[in-house]
Amino acid sequence: MKMPELLRRILFPPTWLCRLLLPLGGGLMGASMLLAGPESLYAVPSYVLAAYTLTVWCFRIPRIIGFWKAFKQGNKYALRWQADPRLRVRISLWFSLGINVAYAVLQVGLGFTHRSFWFFSLAGYYISLAAMRLFLARYMGKNRPGENPLLEWKKYRACGIVFLVMNLAISLMIFFMVYWGRTFRHHEITAITLAAYTFTAMTLAIVNLIRYCKHQSPVFTASKCVSLAAACVSMLTLTTTLLTVFDRGEMDLFGKKLLLGLTGGAVSLVILAMAVFMIVQSVQKLKEGGLAK
Repeated sequence: MKMPELLRRILFPPTWLCRLLLPLGGGLMGASMLLAGPESLYAVPSYVLAAYTLTVWCFRIPRIIGFWKAFKQGNKYALRWQADPRLRVRISLWFSLGINVAYAVLQVGLGFTHRSFWFFSLAGYYISLAAMRLFLARYMGKNRPGENPLLEWKKYRACGIVFLVMNLAISLMIFFMVYWGRTFRHHEITAITLAAYTFTAMTLAIVNLIRYCKHQSPVFTASKCVSLAAACVSMLTLTTTLLTVFDRGEMDLFGKKLLLGLTGGAVSLVILAMAVFMIVQSVQKLKEGGLAK
C-alpha cells in the first residue's frame, strides 16, 4: 500500500527545506530555552519543530548512507583515506594533539591566574595526552607500521609509562573533586551536548581499539589506548558536570562525594590497568627479541 501523498510530502520534504530546518529548529529551541526557559509556553513550538526536524532527518538516513557510499567510491581522497589506516591514525593524532596543547596552555594560565593546583592538575593531564600523541605522531611520520616491530614495542612501553604519570594527575583531579568539591559548571544545554559527545567518544574509542588491534601494530594500539583513556576521563568530568548542573537537592553531599569517588576510582583503575598491561606486554615482546633494555 502506497503512502498517502500528503504524508509523503510531510516526511520527505525537499532537500533545501531539510537543510533549512537544522539551523531553524536548533536555533529556535536554543533561544527559547535560554531566553524564555525550558518550561515556558514559547518553548513548545520549538520542541515541536525540533522533533519534526529529527524525524525528517531520520527518514533520510538511508539516502545519506547511499550518498556517502557513492562519494567514497568516486573520490580518490576518500578511497585513500579508507585504504590507508596509517593516514587516518596520523591525522587523528595531530588533530587531537593540537586540542590537548591548547587546553594545557589554558589550564596553566588559569593555574597561575587563580593560584590553584586544580588547574595545574588538569594541565598535567592534558600535557600527558599531548606528549603521548606527539611521541606517536612523530614516529608514524617517519616509519610505516610493521617495519620495526621491536622499536614499536618500545614506543608502546613508553606510552604505558606515561600512563602511570598521567594517572597521578588524574588522582589529584579526583582528590580535588571529592575533598574540595571542585566541579565543572555549564549550562544545561551545554551539559547535554557534553553528554552526547562523551558517550560518542567512548563508543568510538572502544570500537577503534578493537578494530586497530587487528593490524598487529603496537603503535596503532597505543594511539587508540590514548583515545580510550581520554574518553574515560571525559566520563569522570561528565559525572561531576551532571551532578552540578542538574542538582535539585535529591542527593546529599555524602552521596555526591561517594559517586564521584567511585567513578574516579574506576577511571583511575582502568588507566592503571592499561598502563601495567602495556608495560608487561611490551617487556615480554622485547625479551623475545633480545631487546628488553
